[in-house]
Amino acid sequence: MSRYNVNEEYDLENRREVTLTGFSSNVLDDVLRSSNNNEPALNGNSAGVIVGAHAITKDAKVVNLEVPENTSKNILCSSGRSWLYRRIKSSFRRKLLFKRIPILAWLPHYQKEYVVSDLVAGITVGLTVIPQAIAYANVAGIPLQYGLYSSFMACFVYTIFGSCKDVPVGPTAIAAIMTRETLQRANLGPDFAVLLTFISGCVSLLMGILQLGFLLDFISGPVSVGFTSAAAIIIATSQVKDILGLHVSSSKFVQVWHDIFERIGETRLWDAALGIVCIIVLLLLRKVKDLPVIPKNTKVPSQLQQAIAKLLWLISTARNIIIVIICAIIAWALEIHLGESPVILTGHVKQGLPEFRLPPFEAHVGNETYTFLDMLSSMGSGCVVIPMLSLLESISIAKVFSDGKSIDATQEMLALGACNVLSSFVSSMPVSGGLSRGAVNHSSGVKTTLGGVYTGLLVLISLQFLTPYLYYIPKASLAAVIIAAVVFMVELHVVKPMWRTKKIDLIPAVVTFLCCLFVRLELGIVIGIGINLLFLLYASARPTLRVHKATSISGCEYLVITPDRSLVFPSVEYVRAVISKQGMREGTAVPVVIDSTHIQAADFTAAKGIKTLIEDFARRGQPLIFHNLKPSVIQIFKGVKPSSLTCSSSELELNDCLKEYTNVSIETLNRY
Repeated sequence: MSRYNVNEEYDLENRREVTLTGFSSNVLDDVLRSSNNNEPALNGNSAGVIVGAHAITKDAKVVNLEVPENTSKNILCSSGRSWLYRRIKSSFRRKLLFKRIPILAWLPHYQKEYVVSDLVAGITVGLTVIPQAIAYANVAGIPLQYGLYSSFMACFVYTIFGSCKDVPVGPTAIAAIMTRETLQRANLGPDFAVLLTFISGCVSLLMGILQLGFLLDFISGPVSVGFTSAAAIIIATSQVKDILGLHVSSSKFVQVWHDIFERIGETRLWDAALGIVCIIVLLLLRKVKDLPVIPKNTKVPSQLQQAIAKLLWLISTARNIIIVIICAIIAWALEIHLGESPVILTGHVKQGLPEFRLPPFEAHVGNETYTFLDMLSSMGSGCVVIPMLSLLESISIAKVFSDGKSIDATQEMLALGACNVLSSFVSSMPVSGGLSRGAVNHSSGVKTTLGGVYTGLLVLISLQFLTPYLYYIPKASLAAVIIAAVVFMVELHVVKPMWRTKKIDLIPAVVTFLCCLFVRLELGIVIGIGINLLFLLYASARPTLRVHKATSISGCEYLVITPDRSLVFPSVEYVRAVISKQGMREGTAVPVVIDSTHIQAADFTAAKGIKTLIEDFARRGQPLIFHNLKPSVIQIFKGVKPSSLTCSSSELELNDCLKEYTNVSIETLNRY
């Protein structure tokens, strides 16, 4: 707090009427001063100036004011309430509210024509997701009903918070295999999968709130290709045993194939035949929609041609559920006539809707009880890797169908986080956007995210009424559905473009692929990211310096050295060594000009290195000029107080600097 003395007369020398007489560092003084400025003067005839807890009159009398004991508390409470009010008010601005809850923006403008499009798309995606969900639960190694539990709540939540109409959220192959890897590490049960969903949602929400989407940028294209391809092969490998009708308990890629070849003689003929036929039929049906029903030169196709084209498209799109239903009917008929099924069936699936309850924060495995912290420790890195990969998958799908529009990555993080958190209340496994279902959604002509509501309702109907019939689905048919889907995830087609553009990108791709395949998926992607970071660090530590000679306007010859990027601490010694070496090679009579056009930033270590470089050149009497150096970088360099820093911002200034050095050199030579 400051204490002032009010002068009777205007101080001409200091040009003020108030003289500072004292100072106090009480934190509340400024607040008290503002609250007491309107108080009446304590001295009846004197006009008082009240500062903090003191009133100073014009006759230089200082009067202490009595402040109630609870004033400071009231002021702190008032300030806290004001701050909280401002934060809440800024958080609930109309524009931000519509951005974070997109349904508020598009629902008032929803048109009647959209109803049919969203209904058709929702039902079509539902027919796709039901067999996939059952199969993905099998991939994750948990009871099959958990796949269906994962397929409805996320649809409803994404309808409200989702920003991309084409992204259907539900169980996916990547999320399923990552869940399997996480659970099989310690033979964990489905309760851990549900908690993993909750943790994944919390991580996604936290990343969205803190706007940490830039972390996904560290997963480069080659790393993503290597991971996706390895995951596809691991998923297909895990289903080979069901195709052949073998019982294999191993989970490692090499060990699974070892066990399969050891027990190849136990292959069940009917299961193998059914599985192989299903794979072939699924791959053929995938191409049915591309049959040229309507000739290319037809301007206006007939109604029959349009009807046939739509029918073929529907058959191709719903091929998974068609195959599953046909196989289930065949298995049911054979069991009735033969007394038992010749193929291995899925078995009992729990009927009815799941309870809406908190995710399990405590679990019992055998005779062992796991607390919440024990469960987190058992799941390990999966709690972070799964949400990051899910976000990467969802945002990538949103970009594919964005039609050139920008994607709000933060909103997608918040939406996917909310989907996982709320899905965990209905015993779901981790969910994300699925590319195959996204393609179905897009080709079905979906208009808004309301299509997800119809998908969710269809899944709820199947859970309530159709689960008894899931008993007859052959495991070989579900395995065929998975293999036919993931075989196209192996991205061999990107190898040739990668080789043509930048061959070194094949290193992180191949290393990620091999580590994911033979070690562990999450460890493989971490190793791939680490290799990419090493490449980035090496590039920053070894910038390219272009060296050439030039002649100024006045005819002075000089050496130009152009760094191609900013100066940071790993590259300082290298840049200094190259510049010194080039300068010494040309001789002290040739000035060296550092073209700093690309130097956008520098740090303390770089400034120290430049200071040493300037001193080296000054010691041997060779001119060193920095051309086109940014003012902000100049200030950084001046912060370490170099002996001299010569800069030029134009060709004329550079010419003047070179002429000055030339004149000095001539005078020195003449004097000698």
